[in-house]
Amino acid sequence: MRIKRIVANVETQDLTKARYFYEEVLGLDQLMNMEFIATYGSHEKMDTQISFLSEGGSGTPVPDLSIEVDDLDHALARIKEAEIPIEYGPTQEPWGVRRFYVRDPFGKLVNILVHL
Repeated sequence: MRIKRIVANVETQDLTKARYFYEEVLGLDQLMNMEFIATYGSHEKMDTQISFLSEGGSGTPVPDLSIEVDDLDHALARIKEAEIPIEYGPTQEPWGVRRFYVRDPFGKLVNILVHL
């Protein structure tokens, strides 16, 4: 058996909040919308991963989602433009990533990062 995809599911009664944060602010593509479910992602090939953490690294809480981007400064500018509070960072971590944490509209802690 080969795993083809892992999907994070977040419960909400307001899909417009997901559209704003994940599509408009972060720039993901809407891949599906069936009124009860809206799926955001990328048409680029991505690795399938699931991580298990005892902490988020550097003494931070465990994030609910980690999103790797190709340009952290651009992502950071979009977050600031949207007036979304930054909960941690931006910082360069000793294990070779630069990252920051924000909360999405549903209270999920999102780790936005770039590998150096």
